[in-house]
Formats: sequence, C-alpha cells, structure tokens
Amino acid sequence: MSFGNQVQLKVYQNLEENIIPVSFEELEEKAKKVLDAKPFDYVAASAGAEVTVKNNSKSFEKWQIVPRMLCDTSKRDLSIELFGKTLSYPLLCAPIGVQSIVHPEGELASARAAAAMDVPFISSTASTYSLEKTAEAMGDRNRWFQLYWSSDREVAASMVRRAEAAGYSAIVITLDTPMMAWREKDIEHAYLPFLQAEGIGNYLSDPVFCSRLEKSPQEDIRSAIMLWAQIFGNPALTWKDLEFIKMQTSLPILLKGILHPDDAKLAIEHGVDGIIVSNHGGRQVDGAIPAIDALPEVCDVVNGQIPVLMDSGIRRGADIVKALSLGAKAVLVGRPYMYGLALAGEAGVKQVLRNLIADFDLTMALSGKKSVRELDRSLLKRI
Repeated sequence: MSFGNQVQLKVYQNLEENIIPVSFEELEEKAKKVLDAKPFDYVAASAGAEVTVKNNSKSFEKWQIVPRMLCDTSKRDLSIELFGKTLSYPLLCAPIGVQSIVHPEGELASARAAAAMDVPFISSTASTYSLEKTAEAMGDRNRWFQLYWSSDREVAASMVRRAEAAGYSAIVITLDTPMMAWREKDIEHAYLPFLQAEGIGNYLSDPVFCSRLEKSPQEDIRSAIMLWAQIFGNPALTWKDLEFIKMQTSLPILLKGILHPDDAKLAIEHGVDGIIVSNHGGRQVDGAIPAIDALPEVCDVVNGQIPVLMDSGIRRGADIVKALSLGAKAVLVGRPYMYGLALAGEAGVKQVLRNLIADFDLTMALSGKKSVRELDRSLLKRI
C-alpha cells in the first residue's frame, strides 16, 4: 500500500489524529488566530499590494491535469535522484528565517520534523538557531544550507565552510534579496525581528562576524545587531562573484530566485549545479511573474543540463504534480509548514509534510502515473 493510501486509512480508522487543519486556507486562518499580528504578518504578508503572492497560487489554476485511465498505479515510486542522493519524495522544506517568532523551538522543531519525514531541510542564514544546532537536530538526515550573501564576503565564506563542516550537502544562494523589499504590513507594524536579535543566530555564532566586534555578542548584543544590519545584504553582487563562493566549498551550489531564462543560461555558463525558480513567495518584487509561469521557459533553456527546482505557491499535491510535469525536479514548500509550526510545533510541521506527500501520491496515481519519472507536460493542458 502506497503512502497516500496508508495515511488515509490511518486517519479514517482514527489511528492518526488531525492535529492541525488539513486545508491550507484553514491552516492559515487558524495560525492567524493564534499568532500576534506582527509575527503572523511577517510570515503571511508579501511585498507591496501582494499581487505576486496571490498570482503564485492563481497561476497554478491555468494548468489543468488531464488524467489517463486504466493505468496500473497500484505500486508507486515517489523517489528522485538529486546530487548523488536518493530523496524519498520530490519535496524539500524551503529556507525560512526567524522561525522562532512563531514557535520558541523555531528551526530546530522544523528540522526534526523534516528529518522524521525524510524530507530535506534547507536551513536559512537568517535562523535564530545556528546551523550547527540545526544539523545536530537532524542527525544524519539530508540537509542543505541557504546563504544570504553578506556584504562582508568573509562572513559569507565562513558560513559556507561551516555548513560543509556540519554535514550539509548543498548550498543554496538566494539571489533575490540583496535588500529587503517594501513590505507594507511590516512597515505598518514597524516590525523587523532581527533588530530584537531574532534570526541572527548564524551571525552571533560565526567567528569571522564576531571578530569584527569590539565586544562579544554576549557582552554587547546591540553592537552585534547593528553590525548585522550593516552587512546583511549585498546589492553590489554580480555573476563574476560566484567564483569566490565556489572556491569555498566542494558542495553543489544552487541559485534561488531565477525567473528569467537568460539568467538560467548565465547560471549554467558560470558553472552552478542547480537552479531554484522562485519569486520568494511574493516577498520581494510585487508584480513579478508567478514562479509556475516562469518554470517552463527556464526548464526549456536548461534542457536537463542541471536540476531545476521550484517554489512559491506550493499548497497541495496537485501543485506538486503540475510543477514536476512542467520540468521541476523537486519543489520547496514554505508557508504551510510555518503555519504547522505555529499551531503544533514539530508535530504540526510533520503533519503538514505528511498531508502534502499523501495528497501528491494520490493525485499522481489518479492521474495515471506510477512514478515521478513519468510526469511530463503531456499530462497538462493550459487554459
């Protein structure tokens, strides 16, 4: 019996309890009720009028699945191969910073849940807990590290080297956040959690960062916060800077935030190992192209030379089926697991992942496909 059928059976027999809402909309609404407005809006809200985040979800509706009948899908294979490792599912936890604002255990709880579900966890630079503590929480499970490239390049290099030493298996460089966007809700609340020392754990534990301070963060946290504010972003970066990071690690390097096919070409020309098509969940450029609309063109340009992953708008199993059919090797899920974390900590994240995988498994089977490798554009019709 495959994953989705097993989950259904356990739920229907009351062997597993639904501790959080199953639908994304109810999940988000309940999280809104339990969280204070500032942290909820920090997670849920996006840039400007929030057109991009709305269109991320709406654009999935343009692609419709055309199921095939009388296909033997009794045994399914959800696994994929990525950078020499077998992943049980084509799903990863997207890098999300400052998770401690919705739950005191923050990234540690999410990482443990991902490990329990055998889903790779991408640890954010902007975590409250250090990348070493997150790695420890995951044991030997697959994990990646996401880099916000600091304007102090030696701090960026130090974090990459620390990640490799701590057993992370890939580096994800986020390109679309050289500075924070105009996020109306955060401006209204005058809320930036980093200024309360939330989400800067990787900096406070970094030897290069600490060497820039006259006193240790324990002695003078305010100076540490101010230094973080000075060096967080790096709008001066160009393609030629990638060589510097490549020199710091032997790990595969993926670029997150690619939306234009010409940038995909440049990524390949500069020797990166993977691309993540993403608009940061609508949090950076209001009015940007939905990620699912950018995906086919990027995949066409890449033409299988390197893996293409995708995030921004993944809410249900059908979304995963559509993204993979359009060429994504795997998808990243973000806000849903944050709401699960807010409502029930580690167990909430675990159940969000369980539900997504089960939904994906059943949707794939009901579409007439028995493995991820069978998913292609012939399954979809654009309206």
